[in-house]
Amino acid sequence: MASLSQFYNSKEKNGTETTVKKTFLVPLSELYVEPGFNVRDIDQAHVEEFRDAFIDGEYLPPLAVQVTEQGVKIIDGHHRYYGAKLATEAGHEIPRLECKDFVGSEADRIAFMVTSSQGKPLAPLERAAAYQRLSNQGWESAEIAKKVKRSVADVEHHLALLEVGDGLIEMVKSGEVAATTAVALSREHGVNASSVAAGQMVKAKAAGKTKLTRSDAIPLFSALKARRLVELLVDAVEFPHGDGMALEMTSGTELEISRIIEEYRKGISSTGTEAS
Repeated sequence: MASLSQFYNSKEKNGTETTVKKTFLVPLSELYVEPGFNVRDIDQAHVEEFRDAFIDGEYLPPLAVQVTEQGVKIIDGHHRYYGAKLATEAGHEIPRLECKDFVGSEADRIAFMVTSSQGKPLAPLERAAAYQRLSNQGWESAEIAKKVKRSVADVEHHLALLEVGDGLIEMVKSGEVAATTAVALSREHGVNASSVAAGQMVKAKAAGKTKLTRSDAIPLFSALKARRLVELLVDAVEFPHGDGMALEMTSGTELEISRIIEEYRKGISSTGTEAS
């Protein structure tokens, strides 16, 4: 069986358009991680999976790197790097790692970390942090979306996630609240979102739940009852009363209207704000 190298070297005979793109075997000791550069948090379990893969001799894709004055900086492949170090510490020395050059700007490097299919999928807060880095460099949401191959709505949602408040961010990190729910709570309750979420989480846990759902966090007033209230009020007569206006309800509707309004008020008091 011929190798790709042999196939390439005989291209004049076989007419292939195959080209060469070099990778390099870089000593583990010459690679380094820049603190805070990786948008992903290091997952120890994921590192151990790579350790086992190195020990078992499995093929792993090359790291993307950039040569700097300090050495060879890892752009993509942090978990593979730490996995190789763990394998070495376990007695299975990995002297070198296959690496390839990453060419591009700072924005390109951030976008690459976001879009790379080799790394562990980004958590919402990790993706938000990456988008924020680009935003801090002056990129508009539409430009970021194009760069990372996502929608503008996705970019704006993740940027909004970073503004929900420390309390809610901690609940997202712990898995108690989904990122989408956190953003919805922030839009609904503003600066009170964290305290409202904490109160609703207490109720959810009392009910045996471990996560605050959107319906738990922002109880919705029945659309059926809201429609019924409109039906009851449609024939009401408006007339001047003091400095404002008042409604004269049709006969026999007062009790049902009062009941619906009272149920709505209970929804307000349960969340500390108006029901949606």
